[in-house]
Amino acid sequence: MKRIVITVLVVVLALGGIALVLTNNKKKNEAKTAFIAKGGGAVAVRVAQVEKKVVDQDFSANGNFAPNKELNLLNENSGRVTRIFVDEGDRVSKGQVLARIDAEIINTDRETAQVTYQNALKDLARYESSFKTGGVTQQQLDQARLSAESAKLRLQASQRRVSDANIKSPINGVVNKRYIEVGAFVNSQGTQLFELVDVSKLKLKVNVNEAQVANLKIGDRIEIQSSVFPDEKFSGKVTFIAPKADATLNFPVEIEVENTHKNSLKAGMYGTAVFKFPKHAPSILIPRTSFVGSVSSNEVFVLDRASNTAKVRKVVSGRILGDNVEILDGLKEGETVITSGQINLTNGTAVTIVK
Repeated sequence: MKRIVITVLVVVLALGGIALVLTNNKKKNEAKTAFIAKGGGAVAVRVAQVEKKVVDQDFSANGNFAPNKELNLLNENSGRVTRIFVDEGDRVSKGQVLARIDAEIINTDRETAQVTYQNALKDLARYESSFKTGGVTQQQLDQARLSAESAKLRLQASQRRVSDANIKSPINGVVNKRYIEVGAFVNSQGTQLFELVDVSKLKLKVNVNEAQVANLKIGDRIEIQSSVFPDEKFSGKVTFIAPKADATLNFPVEIEVENTHKNSLKAGMYGTAVFKFPKHAPSILIPRTSFVGSVSSNEVFVLDRASNTAKVRKVVSGRILGDNVEILDGLKEGETVITSGQINLTNGTAVTIVK
């Protein structure tokens, strides 16, 4: 008996809860209906004044400094390291010898190639002389010329390998890392020898959105700030603007920065690019929500205050500036646009303004 009473009470409470929820939903629906129908059958809308405003296009973006040039120097010949002339942190110039590889085998190859080339030249001379007297055919002469040319190419390749035994820096920069020691054996499959970086100039890499990238162009001068050196001022130049947005719909931008002040900036530090633009004349702006459907529709409802009705108006939109859109044609300052309730409107629909 007791269990039956408890079950009945639970059912009654559940029914009461359902009834309460249904009642609340009914009140909410009635409130929404009253909002739309407020004003004696007129559609309730919200509005905004059409104004001219000065658009502030200045913005800043944070990023990391990267070296102007960064190179992992690899070996091209096999051999044992006999000399190392630089250490980590040393400044080097383009063409400077950094290390030397034992070139005994390479020198032997060059001498062999030299002898082969000289013999090929002598053979060619004999064939040319014999060809004039009819002692050899044109085909034999052509073959001698081909052999001489092949021997010359082999000699040039061996001379290049001898030159590569002296490991030279291809750039001006600083030795960031050294991976070899004297006596170490390196092979021709690309042993890493040094990591060189050029920080005389740095690249500040930042991301900007579609509204910001529209105002940028290659060559723009940009003010650069560093939190590590707040009292120093740096200047940069836009050298790259991505033609395509990344996965986050932002556009990567690179700014080349002259690393003055004794190269105080380091690759990997944080920096801030401050983008400043000339001030323009005030533009007509309206809320983005004023458009019927989307901005691409180029259609808004304008409030006719004389008759309290909504009138469809074709406009020409310009830049999208956050929550506002620039209007190039179709609206005048002082007019009123409808910003909500457009789904219930047609041309000439009576409206009432909800504040």
